[in-house]
Amino acid sequence: MIGDYSTPSAELSGARIGVVTFPGTLDDRDAARAVRAAGAQAVPLWHADTSLGEVDAVIIPGGFSYGDYLRAGAISRFAPMMDKIVDAANSEAKLPVLGICNGFQILTEAHLLPGSMIKNDHLKFICRDQVLRVENNQTAWTGEYEQGEEITIVLKNQDGQYVADEKTLDALEAENRIAFSYVGWNPNGSRRAIAGVSNQAGNVVGLMPHPEHAIEPGFGPDHRGTDGLRFFTSVLTHLVGGKK
Repeated sequence: MIGDYSTPSAELSGARIGVVTFPGTLDDRDAARAVRAAGAQAVPLWHADTSLGEVDAVIIPGGFSYGDYLRAGAISRFAPMMDKIVDAANSEAKLPVLGICNGFQILTEAHLLPGSMIKNDHLKFICRDQVLRVENNQTAWTGEYEQGEEITIVLKNQDGQYVADEKTLDALEAENRIAFSYVGWNPNGSRRAIAGVSNQAGNVVGLMPHPEHAIEPGFGPDHRGTDGLRFFTSVLTHLVGGKK
């Protein structure tokens, strides 16, 4: 069974999930640990690499790549690795890509996802357990969740306000591309309380909260949260031909 911490099946244990590190990345080890907890092999990818190393999916983790100089994600967008990721995500193979926090910012800068990220509306760094609603469980990274399910994972950012023009926001809603919404309180002023979005194909997902910090009992929100693990098991199920 996926995600039960038992020995994974041969199919799942053979999955290779790349985890990209930029100068200033903070959560690459946490993301790699989440991949292993789900039953796959975590493959380190360096920002200057020019090969994806035959990975089956990619995670761009959180942090402060290049110190968030110029604008969060603006420099990382030009890394050689990002050229490979953009090409693979847009290819016929539709490589699954997950951007978490700074990774989400990089995906918007690379135009794999629409919109942009700016400073939180209260202009302060925030760190808290955050309730999210699953708005779309038909992506490569959300298939193990129920539509409308509420989950709790960790939020920590200072450039977490998602913005886009009204036409783009209307299109995201109409095309069911809002992946997650904030519940109870909009912690950074994001337009329409958007916490995460996907591309049209559903293989690319970005969100501000950190599912990799909620994968095992004793360490997640309320010291018991495991709601984040299903991001990583979802992509494995997707890769072996399960729920799309």
